[in-house]
Amino acid sequence: MKKNISLLLALLLLCLPLCSVAESEQETIPEPTLSPNATPYDETHPEELEPDQLYALSAILMAADTGEVIFEKDPDEIRYPASTTKILTVLLGIMFVDDLNMHVVVSDTALMIPDDSSTMHLQAGEEIPFIDVLYGTMLLSGNDGANVIAETISGSIPEFVNLMNETAEAFGCTNTHFMNPHGYHDDYHYSTARDIAIITRHAMENETFREIAAATSYTISRTNRQRARTITTKSSYMLTGTEEKPNKYYYSYATGVKTGSHSRAGYCFVGSAEKEGVKLISVVLFTGNRARWADTIKLMNYGFSQYASVTPVELYNMHPITIYTSRYSTSDPDRGRLQLICRESAAVESPHIVATHATLSRMANYLSDYVLIDYIRNFQAPVAAGEQMGTMTYVPANGDPVVYSLVASRNIDARENIPKSLEQIKAETDADTSFFPPFSFNLAVILFAPVLLIAALILIPLILRKKRHSHHLRAPKPSNRYVK
Repeated sequence: MKKNISLLLALLLLCLPLCSVAESEQETIPEPTLSPNATPYDETHPEELEPDQLYALSAILMAADTGEVIFEKDPDEIRYPASTTKILTVLLGIMFVDDLNMHVVVSDTALMIPDDSSTMHLQAGEEIPFIDVLYGTMLLSGNDGANVIAETISGSIPEFVNLMNETAEAFGCTNTHFMNPHGYHDDYHYSTARDIAIITRHAMENETFREIAAATSYTISRTNRQRARTITTKSSYMLTGTEEKPNKYYYSYATGVKTGSHSRAGYCFVGSAEKEGVKLISVVLFTGNRARWADTIKLMNYGFSQYASVTPVELYNMHPITIYTSRYSTSDPDRGRLQLICRESAAVESPHIVATHATLSRMANYLSDYVLIDYIRNFQAPVAAGEQMGTMTYVPANGDPVVYSLVASRNIDARENIPKSLEQIKAETDADTSFFPPFSFNLAVILFAPVLLIAALILIPLILRKKRHSHHLRAPKPSNRYVK
């Protein structure tokens, strides 16, 4: 018994240093807390999100298509970006290498990283496809992979860092400075939530980057130094979830992007999500390990509550066009008012218009400022339901014009016993199939020209004769007479 107790005490003494280390490591990244005065967050009303309801010290939500800022919390405060730095590193790797499947050789200098770095376990002299390095850098947040990208693009890490800073400046980042390609802490390696969002927005415009950012796993091929292996993303909390392994932070609309953390940066996450054509980018800096997922979901739900995606037909239906017909029947219940229905062609995929609810309402009320309306017939009754009255043309920002039909929503009868219009008379005349030609000006000339000529031959002599007779009967001129 005494031996067992002694053994147990020895084991406890051995565990104490390990527990101390674990607690120490936990304390190196403090967990932010919500303000005690913050209004409790209501998941059923995501549109009521307030800055104090986020754990992150800095955050921003941006529309990916337009760059419009939807929500922010101290977005321009200087922060350490940690491994979110690798978003720009991987983007530059994609932009500056034509053949992503080419093999690159891992150098000794690429492996010169701090011992506590996250890595993709590359080895010196290893020949590996460049695309595998890109995936490993993103999914495993490999600092060694980031260095390999840097040396492949610029020949040296310092030259690549210069390229990073030049690119960030070209993107419009005004509070960013990089010192390395991976984000390991340096006092002069900093950015802001706004600048990281700007960089990510440019990155997500690249198809290859989007594929890498959305990947949850990837198989690195066999190399001359290592066997093939499958890696998984560090963003699995947002991107994966199953019934067998439920995950309360899984977000079905998430499409990436990148985690980051160290003692001076806290936990960070750059997220992207897409729902019904609405694409959002979020950044949370210096938040908690689990809080970064909760903060991101709050931001995304807020964004989707503010934004909507509608087709041009749905935009039209918010404020349909009503025209006023003429010559309608006196018994018409709506006095000739006719609402037009907008119909799309089944052969053409309708584009989506992404905007805030207020913007969409304004577009619907001033529809003619955003689409081209062209009427193909007059507004005279009769009108048949489904009859095409005109067209509506919408031109997407990046795409070909799309034409929609504007058709009558109901029948409108014509007024009875109304005089025929010239158009109707002409149409009936043109449609006449009788032996006699349709009446026209030319026909009138042909018919009445002989009569007019005979009348002229008779009347002209009579007029001349009358003028001569009136000349002979003219009274003499009066003479001057003087009375004495």
